[in-house]
Amino acid sequence: MSLHAEILEQTAVWQQSYAENLEVVQAIAQAVPLESIHHAFIAARGTSDNAARYASYLWGAMNQLPVTLATPSLFSLYQQPPRLRNTLVIGISQSGQSPDIVNVVAEGKRQGQPTLAITNEPNSPLAQTADFVINIHAGMETAVAATKTYTTQLLAIAMLSAAWSQSAERFALIERLGEWGTAVLAHDEMIGQMAQRYRYMQQCVVLGRGYNYATAYEWSLKLKELNYVVAEPYSSADFRHGPIAIVAPGFPIMAVAPTGPVLPDMHALLQKLAEEKQAELLIISNDAPTLALAHSPIALPPDLPEWLSPLVSILPAQLFAYHLTCAKGYNTEAPRGLNKVTKTT
Repeated sequence: MSLHAEILEQTAVWQQSYAENLEVVQAIAQAVPLESIHHAFIAARGTSDNAARYASYLWGAMNQLPVTLATPSLFSLYQQPPRLRNTLVIGISQSGQSPDIVNVVAEGKRQGQPTLAITNEPNSPLAQTADFVINIHAGMETAVAATKTYTTQLLAIAMLSAAWSQSAERFALIERLGEWGTAVLAHDEMIGQMAQRYRYMQQCVVLGRGYNYATAYEWSLKLKELNYVVAEPYSSADFRHGPIAIVAPGFPIMAVAPTGPVLPDMHALLQKLAEEKQAELLIISNDAPTLALAHSPIALPPDLPEWLSPLVSILPAQLFAYHLTCAKGYNTEAPRGLNKVTKTT
């Protein structure tokens, strides 16, 4: 299956993943209640690390659970792991084969902590090591650039959050993801035409904040691995602390800015970039005044909740990266120097 086909099938994959994991996440939430853990400790690499960034915001905001992103080299190369106490230790990996991620989960088990694997391979070393497993059920992903495995990881994280909250309302909103995702994927042809404008782009900045800080990182990763563009992700807050100096007239800025508490800050920065810096803006948003700032606007559904927006906002970003790859004449299925499974120690 091609990269383009895998992007477009994501809403159907979400439905399957949700159905398969509804009882699974509820069982995990009962076995590891929030009262029994003080924080979550997540080991991941690449795209999966961006899913972990989403967990740090979602579980922190919705479940008051502090999240730490692990430094796996402490467990493998330095062999000096931190003390883990009252901690849910989690490994997120599409293949479940990276030794450094497995090492973190194994050490968590050795220290007597509950462990969880979120993976697309239920028979992988990671899954075999962990106490609990969420099989994301993304199906075979043949393109090197991860798309549906990323969004099903986000889905698993959102479902576990709702299960911890015991919130039927939040599960009902998760069930609407297919509707919102389908609406965004309908922009495919428009995004393909839009990508032509950026076919000579060699560098850019990708902005996001809050829940979509993860989206900024994942979008920039797709631009790097598919388009070979130097794409740097920033929060709107961090970007003001120095990096904004790089922006000259025409400098490309990609931004994810859905409605929510971070929108006023994002809008103010994008307005400054448009009016004072004359930057080239591509904006994904469901706020009309913010979209009006963009040379290239991509609309999100108006009623999309911010806490679920990373699952939907990454879809047009994936499509943009795919179409830009085509416009640049690169191979969408085999980015140079990359393999589907990367093992690090």
